[in-house]
Amino acid sequence: MANAEHSVRGSATTDTRTGAARAALWLVAAVLAIRQAAAVLRQPPGERLTDLETWIGENGVLHVKGSLYDADKFTGTPFAGLVLKPLARSAEQSLGVAWTFGTLLLVVGIGLVVARALPGPVSRRSGLLAAPIAISLLMLSLPVRNSFYLGQTSIIPVLLVLLGCFAARGERSSGVLIGLGAALQPTVLLFAPLLWFTGRKNAAVTSAGTFAALSALAWAALPSDSWAYWVHHVAGAGLGARPDSLANQSLHGALLRFGLEGPLEIALYVALAAAVCWFGLRRAVRYAQDGQLLLAVALTGCVAVAVSPTAWQHQLLWVLLAVVGRVGKRASDRMLWPVLIILAITLPGKMLLPNMAVLYPIRENVLLIAAVAAACAVPFLPRTSPYFRRPVPTEYATPAPARWALVPLLPFWRRVLSRPNLLLELLVIRVGYSVYSHIRAAATGGVAAAEEHGRQIVSAERALGLDVEHWVNHAVVNAKWAEAFFDFYYTSFHFVVPLAILGVLYVRRPADYRWARSSLAFATVLALLGFWLYPLAPPRLMPGMGFIDTVHGPQDLANPDYGAMTAVTNQYAAMPSLHFGWSLWCGLVVFILAPKLWMKLLGLLHPLFTVCAIVATANHWVLDAAGGAAVVGAGFGLTYVLAGRRDLLVPQGAVPPARAHVGTPVPAAPK
Repeated sequence: MANAEHSVRGSATTDTRTGAARAALWLVAAVLAIRQAAAVLRQPPGERLTDLETWIGENGVLHVKGSLYDADKFTGTPFAGLVLKPLARSAEQSLGVAWTFGTLLLVVGIGLVVARALPGPVSRRSGLLAAPIAISLLMLSLPVRNSFYLGQTSIIPVLLVLLGCFAARGERSSGVLIGLGAALQPTVLLFAPLLWFTGRKNAAVTSAGTFAALSALAWAALPSDSWAYWVHHVAGAGLGARPDSLANQSLHGALLRFGLEGPLEIALYVALAAAVCWFGLRRAVRYAQDGQLLLAVALTGCVAVAVSPTAWQHQLLWVLLAVVGRVGKRASDRMLWPVLIILAITLPGKMLLPNMAVLYPIRENVLLIAAVAAACAVPFLPRTSPYFRRPVPTEYATPAPARWALVPLLPFWRRVLSRPNLLLELLVIRVGYSVYSHIRAAATGGVAAAEEHGRQIVSAERALGLDVEHWVNHAVVNAKWAEAFFDFYYTSFHFVVPLAILGVLYVRRPADYRWARSSLAFATVLALLGFWLYPLAPPRLMPGMGFIDTVHGPQDLANPDYGAMTAVTNQYAAMPSLHFGWSLWCGLVVFILAPKLWMKLLGLLHPLFTVCAIVATANHWVLDAAGGAAVVGAGFGLTYVLAGRRDLLVPQGAVPPARAHVGTPVPAAPK
């Protein structure tokens, strides 16, 4: 009876939490949808839905009596033009509001269909939360955001295919929907082989027949336009923007960007496209037969993206659908694939990879690489795999008892003994730093406010007897060896030392790596608040104070865009100093974790040299360093409050992958 009562209470608690989570996720989806619609409707009429305006606007191509393709603006099929032409007048009258809300309904429809089509078995909680999560991810994705902004129609074929595969009753209606999608976007016809080889031959024949019939109808009504599209422009390959632009994420576009052209490029493109079709469609059929039809549909869409002559950004929604595939036998690796896809489809390539010339070919073709990898290479787990539902579990430990009853504040923040997935960790660090850089660059606050805050800092330091910056700066300039040393130290060790420490901890002390990484992340986030709330001019940018910028050289302080460094980062994000803050974090981590005294003392030299360097080079005030110390202390404090002590109580039988200092072992929980 007691067990039954406990089970009922547990079930009620779980249902309550699931209901609250579901309501919160639906609220997030609604906020994202409203924000997306508002962002479009706030634009002036001539600046919103620009692609749609070129079709149905006053001077749009659908009003032109000649060919649809004379103005080189319309890139759709002749059938799309035939369908849109009668709607031109009504669409003009409602351009903006109706089209935007219609696009919202299309996105919601895609999200609902995807949520219902998840490959089973799906838990009740996952089933309840799938729809708002899917809609939120769609709203955040670049293809949907692009479709909203430009007024594109390319998400309609995606919805038609999903309805044909998962919602239509009967093979004939399924084939008609997919054939209609192919008439709007010809590469959708690749779904016909998927239908054929998965036993839905009638649907495959119907889809091909519908495509042929609608294309023939358009040919009869618009013969010259059909000739221009299918023959002269090779199925639309020569329409729209330059095919070698970064927006064209297809094999054809990538080869053109690599400098290939002419017969060699065409031959290589045809060979690669044939290989992608062969391997991709075979894999799609295999996963469809395994019961993962949504994954099969996503892979087929990825094939269509890769082999299409032009795959513009708003046509790449298929890549996001590949997130449903499960990759990895261990629970710690299971999140790698979905995080990769979500980041690739929601962020520009320059935020995913550093600005290094050797990485440009990858950065410029991130979505194409993701599509080809999903279609041909990523080892998705079949449903028959024992790891499909139950991956190898992650080993957890509890923190040692804290002094306060409420610590840890987040009991669900479980401490992990094993090291995280390396690729996932590197990607998250890179994206996190990109977001930090963008926020820092946006937190300008104005030159006048920054200089006024600089004068406040000078007054405070004089009152405290800390105004040593001018003396130190000129003393170092007069000693050339000191100037060279501190310039080198300032520019060389800011990133190298923290990354080196994180690397050593990742290899040797994985549990401590997570603790140290979280503390550094909290400190960095808190520093961003300082940049926003208190823009501050460093000494080198204070006019009339006689500081010498030893690192960047002379700057024109009368001009807000005073030098090349302005384009790199926000020069008025001086309080708090993360140059010193990160170095202090390094020193404290080494002091706490190093096994020998000489290592601890050596670690403390880094923040000492750094504070001397930032003051000597006139890049920071002394109080900036105090601010950096404050956010680092707060970062360690937040980690302690939320997750508990660094010391862990390791269950008996648990063997950490690398030796680490842990607390007294505790018995494992009974199974």
